[in-house]
Amino acid sequence: MPTPSPADRAAELRARIEDANHRYYVLDDPSIPDAEYDALLRELEALETAHPELASDDSPTRTVGARPDGGFPEVRHAIPMLSLANAFETPGVGEDADDRTRYAEVADFERRIEQKLGISAPVFSVEPKLDGLAISLRYENGIFVQGATRGDGATGENVTVNLRQVRAVPLKLRTADSPPPAVLEVRGEIYMPRKAFEAWNARALEHNEKLLANPRNGAAGSLRQLDPAVTRRRPLAFFAYAVGEVRGLELPETHSATLALLRQFGFPVAPEVDTATGFDGLIAYFRRIGKVRDSLPYDIDGVVYKLDDFDQQATMGFVSRAPRWALAHKFPAQEQCTVLRAIEVQVGRTGAITPVARLEPVQVAGVTVTNATLHNEDQIRRLDAREGDTVIVRRAGDVIPEIVRVIEERRPAGTVEWSMPATCPVCGSSLVREEGAAAWRCTGGLTCSAQRKEAVRHFASRRAMDIEGLGDRQAEALVEFGFVHSPADLYVLTVEDLVRMKTALDAATAADFAQAVRDSRGALVLDAEGEAVLAEEAPVWKEAGFLRQHLALGTDGKLATRWAENLVAGIDASRTTTLPRFLFALGIPHLGETTAKSLAHWLGSLEFVRSTPAALLQALPDIGGEVARSIATFFEQPGNIAVVDALLAAGITFTDEAAPAAELRERLGLAHLLASLPVDKLGGKSAERLADTYGSLDALLRANASGWTGAGLSSAGADNLSAYLANADGLAALRAEDAAMRRLLDAAPVRASKAAGPLAGKTVVLTGTLAAMTRDEAGERLEALGAKIAGSVSRKTSLVVAGETAGSKLTKAQELGIEIWDEAALLAFLRTQA
Repeated sequence: MPTPSPADRAAELRARIEDANHRYYVLDDPSIPDAEYDALLRELEALETAHPELASDDSPTRTVGARPDGGFPEVRHAIPMLSLANAFETPGVGEDADDRTRYAEVADFERRIEQKLGISAPVFSVEPKLDGLAISLRYENGIFVQGATRGDGATGENVTVNLRQVRAVPLKLRTADSPPPAVLEVRGEIYMPRKAFEAWNARALEHNEKLLANPRNGAAGSLRQLDPAVTRRRPLAFFAYAVGEVRGLELPETHSATLALLRQFGFPVAPEVDTATGFDGLIAYFRRIGKVRDSLPYDIDGVVYKLDDFDQQATMGFVSRAPRWALAHKFPAQEQCTVLRAIEVQVGRTGAITPVARLEPVQVAGVTVTNATLHNEDQIRRLDAREGDTVIVRRAGDVIPEIVRVIEERRPAGTVEWSMPATCPVCGSSLVREEGAAAWRCTGGLTCSAQRKEAVRHFASRRAMDIEGLGDRQAEALVEFGFVHSPADLYVLTVEDLVRMKTALDAATAADFAQAVRDSRGALVLDAEGEAVLAEEAPVWKEAGFLRQHLALGTDGKLATRWAENLVAGIDASRTTTLPRFLFALGIPHLGETTAKSLAHWLGSLEFVRSTPAALLQALPDIGGEVARSIATFFEQPGNIAVVDALLAAGITFTDEAAPAAELRERLGLAHLLASLPVDKLGGKSAERLADTYGSLDALLRANASGWTGAGLSSAGADNLSAYLANADGLAALRAEDAAMRRLLDAAPVRASKAAGPLAGKTVVLTGTLAAMTRDEAGERLEALGAKIAGSVSRKTSLVVAGETAGSKLTKAQELGIEIWDEAALLAFLRTQA
């Protein structure tokens, strides 16, 4: 390849930098590491310096970021929000070099200031370089009126509404008795604290949601949400670090004093902000922050040096894209090589499977890393990570270790591609991956110890078995202390068991409380009535009141047991329930309340639900292939079968079991069985022709490919069907489905036992608040009249019942021209059906 001309290389660099800017600032999806971006920018700067004719006003070296993408209104900054020049450790220089050689760019920066100002050892304001999203906050007469992103430095995006959701952003200045300034523009960084980021991603993994790449992406993406409610849920924080436009306020003479003033006004400022004198002071600060970097509660990627005196700043002035009086001193990249020893899988509380890399221990950013998340199977495939590989590990956001890439040239001979285990490492149940999903899941929901807490909590919840008195904390404690291993164990609990559990739980809580009191004076304690107080002189005797309350002791000092007796009674009362509630309580993935009601209506009994193959379940309304497979797979797992049998043995009975619906005869038959087979060229019409010709599976199997062709199946379809049936497993599955279908149809009545209700075939949505009954009660009464209750409005909706404070569902119904009833119309209709 010929060496490109300077002009061509400059054009290529600009294109790559602009693309990276767009991904970083607009899409919040960085495509290259910061170090690579910095290298591209420095190369372009060098080219433009050597060839001034290549410089242009729209060069990335003279702009900051990218223009807004149109999702938010534009804001023109009164004073441009410029970027800072970056300084790095001199390449190829070791730790034994003197500081001025090792940090030559910082030395040059400080020397230029000394020469320009004619002074020695200037004073700098120094601060950590936060890794978040730069913003501008505008206050008029002390009130927050506008917030904007930096954008391209001259124009940003108006994100005022979203910034109001960030608690760290003051909506009003604290100006004491003095009048507030007419205009004060405060600049700073929106960021996501490390612990909050980790907690957010942990929840996302449990719910199979998209992970935030790092805290910076989390902050940027959260602030640029079109729905402010999403921003409000994100754990964002803010630090102020500068001012922009100011009117009606005389600022101090220095930057450090201005930051102190901003603190007085109510703005958070990074506690690591300090001052430093001369080059030696700058490097001492750089090292001090570098040592504590990993223990800081937020991400930083370097430190910032700013000439402290504002008059001196003005004298130094600016270059095209950065001030001459400030510099960002970046830390080295946080990556290291190590060996991937093994890939194991962990099971989350909802059954989600997460692959984890076990690594040869390696120091990354001052921390020994032995494990790294691999997120999911797709990520392993993208990396082509194999046990024995040499990999590059990075602490993403300096917090979560991750494998960046595999060094394939160091791959040892004999490595094999990794594949997901077939069974759960905890309980041995099958692992399944749903179509279109990234995560695999354990199917042993009722018996897998990793999922016990969630299984018991859901089983007892109000919309499931509705066990009165058994809340989330009690359910979790019963599992934690070993009293319950599956929902079936609830039904053998005694009052004595519950008292022992409560004593163990409260003893642990009391120990935590007592330790908090002992650890520091002024700790948060609780008084005898359970009220929180914060007082340095809070007497420790209040601990006794706390313990009495939480150990459930009566005033006579005896252990109270009424709550336990009530809970046992609540568990006993739940033995009698409805089939839909029980099915929902089992926690089968994708089986919600509506699907549970549909199963109960069409199949009639638990026995038919648990024994009906997925191919037949797909014949029922609103049950697609994924849902059908999830239900059938759940009831195939030995652990789940054992728990369901134990629940029935414990006395669970259903008030609504019945025969399968007569309408099954219209949905099930040989044609449905054949159409559900994974056989190419065997479609619905061909299946119907075969069913009309042969009438039964046995008759069809006695024929051959030529006979099937004579019945209307194409030659290709006949060959494919013959090949499928030649497989013993495929033939056995088809015979099992046929037998299950015949059992269902034999149990179903020939015709419906009662006429269809007046709302048969209609889909109804309830929204808003009803005065005469709850929405659940209204839904049950409408279902009894034949309606199908749905949770969202669509063109298939027949009727919307709108109570008080009805919101978006009512609006959408009006837009679609759907019939709408108020509560009065609903009650009038129900009276006519009484």
